[in-house]
Amino acid sequence: MVRQIEDNPFLTDEDLARVLGVSIQTVRLDRAELEIPEMRMRIKKMARESDQKLRAIAGSEIVGELLDLVVGQTGMSVLEVTAEMTLQKTRVLNGQYLFAQANTLAVGLIDSDAALTGAARVSFKRPVLKGEKVVARAMITAKKLNKYIVRVLSQVKDELVFIGKFMVFDLSEEVKKLENSP
Repeated sequence: MVRQIEDNPFLTDEDLARVLGVSIQTVRLDRAELEIPEMRMRIKKMARESDQKLRAIAGSEIVGELLDLVVGQTGMSVLEVTAEMTLQKTRVLNGQYLFAQANTLAVGLIDSDAALTGAARVSFKRPVLKGEKVVARAMITAKKLNKYIVRVLSQVKDELVFIGKFMVFDLSEEVKKLENSP
């Protein structure tokens, strides 16, 4: 159970019961015995810890809930799709939310006081519906001078819904120059 939760902190008691082939009551008892909080509490704890690590962007600017962040390396956020985020006619998530989740996560990875996206190549793989949870995972794949390439994969459960490749620039030197100019 511990390994399953470490691999996927979004597993509910029902999910764990299915994966482990036991009853929900067994999962709850074992989770209590191991002092593992329920999914919502695990997610809230991860979010609080991750927000404190951000430098290039404020926690309130992240689209979705930041769950994990290793500045300069990787990050993860979750976006729960509400009715307000969907298109009125189709009830499908407006693509701007998927892009914004991935983009703000990519910028948040940069170990700088000022960073901006310079270019992005994105691919939407399937529509996302109200009530689904989108988990975005980002990783810095390359760095050269003040340029970072960040890859973001977004999934609903085990299904890929979005892929993004972002070129993010560390603008801290440029901002310092602007601040110091007359």
